Amino acid sequence: MKRIGVLTSGGDAPGMNACIRAVVRVGLSYGVEVMGIRHGLIGLMNGEMDPMDRGSVSNIIHLGGTMLHTGRSPEFRTKEGRKQALKVLEQTSLDGLILIGGEGTFRGGSALMDEGYPHILGVPATIDNDVSGTDYSIGFDTAVNTALEAIDRIRDTALSLERIFFVEVMGRKSGFIALESGVAGGADELVVPEVPESVDEICERLEASFKRVKRNAIVVISEGNRPGEAFRIARKVKERSGIDSRVVILGHVQRGGSPTARDRVLASRLGAGAVEALVHGREGELVGEVRGDVELTPLREAWSRKKELNIALADLLETLSK
Repeated sequence: MKRIGVLTSGGDAPGMNACIRAVVRVGLSYGVEVMGIRHGLIGLMNGEMDPMDRGSVSNIIHLGGTMLHTGRSPEFRTKEGRKQALKVLEQTSLDGLILIGGEGTFRGGSALMDEGYPHILGVPATIDNDVSGTDYSIGFDTAVNTALEAIDRIRDTALSLERIFFVEVMGRKSGFIALESGVAGGADELVVPEVPESVDEICERLEASFKRVKRNAIVVISEGNRPGEAFRIARKVKERSGIDSRVVILGHVQRGGSPTARDRVLASRLGAGAVEALVHGREGELVGEVRGDVELTPLREAWSRKKELNIALADLLETLSK
């Protein structure tokens, strides 16, 4: 193992820089040259890469985003695009490739493996936390804490004005951010894709709550496949109950900012683990943290096996909100 490449792909996640730093410095400690590939998989196709040294990753552990930049690449989804990437990998003599990203990144990595380049290790970095093979992905903890800070601030206004606030968080097809920020923020209701509920059921519980003693409520909603879902639910609740409400869409604010200590430590462990796995001949796997230990899982499972939401935690939220 003489030379490896590292890239970040898909949506950015706080802690990606900490992971890049770990990959570079652990790689150098093994005597391996590390090439930084800019702009994700599209940069791989275009050969956008330069050697990295210890100085190139100084003072980045606390920064959000990614110093290598990222992007989404429709071209890479084509056979021709991947053929170009394979050509670049051969020309640059990369003995291994570390992909830092989420589900889409690992789908692309699996396709590269199928087409002739097996020397790939994946590191899960997505605020959605929807990658199998790891309990937590890099960026998730920071996103949850960002959402929690917003919920705490919104609660002050909800109490003052005696209103319902519908807070929509990110999460695409998964409700991990909504669940953890909702429990931590003392939410009254939770709407996530994994637990189907009708608006009528939500209305009934809110109406019953307001008839008892409560004069305000926080409803945390995962955006699901339709960002802006909170507006539809809020409108229905208003039509049925007449209770005044407001909608807050947190959006991309959850992606940015300095990573938490938890994300910095996780990113450092997984970045180091990816290099060590490559050096010791492992390939085609995801480096994750499972019950506190660094473990390897087949890369294909990271995106093909659905990661289950902790329904028991959702039940706890319901109990605590009564």
